[in-house]
Amino acid sequence: MCNLYRMTKSSTEVAGLFNAAPAAASNAPGEIYPGYPGLVVVDGSIRSMVWGFPLSLKSKKTGQPLKPKPVNNARTDKLSQFFWRDSFEKRRCLIPLTEWAEAEGARGSMTRTWLSLLDAELFAVAGVWRSSDEWGDCYSMVMKDGTGAAAEVHSRMPVILRGDQCRVWEEGSAEAALQLCKQPYAGEIAIDQTATPWARRP
Repeated sequence: MCNLYRMTKSSTEVAGLFNAAPAAASNAPGEIYPGYPGLVVVDGSIRSMVWGFPLSLKSKKTGQPLKPKPVNNARTDKLSQFFWRDSFEKRRCLIPLTEWAEAEGARGSMTRTWLSLLDAELFAVAGVWRSSDEWGDCYSMVMKDGTGAAAEVHSRMPVILRGDQCRVWEEGSAEAALQLCKQPYAGEIAIDQTATPWARRP
């Protein structure tokens, strides 16, 4: 599952590709982690939201509330469940990115492997969003079974959207959007295996 991605293009470049109004200001970093702000395209506008839906947790020892956990991936086969259903049916968005990362290697010494599209420096993946009391507006990335080269790195991958698929995801019915999730991605994916430790954060 994707727990790290890069979006290194400017809000203006995103606006040009997705025919959207650029964000007035954004504090989204180049590398986005769960619980961090990222850019999304919603209703023709670029907005900054927190990556991950908050999941309320309680301490097993004390029963007291803990800091919410960001649930940053929505599996295609879980979209009909209560946690995701309303957002999937009513609030779908585009997540612009330049590449995403997966962890590879032995536990405790995993490294980052970056995946990107050979024919596009900037592209969109499927997302859902909602408002929350904890973090304000937040979003999650929709994941499906991995295909092609991506499947050799991880069993799941983001739902990549190209061309008219972006409009269908944003504006189409839930049934049409779900069909996009089921289609295998046919394009070529570049794999960059690095020696960078997975756990490193800024």
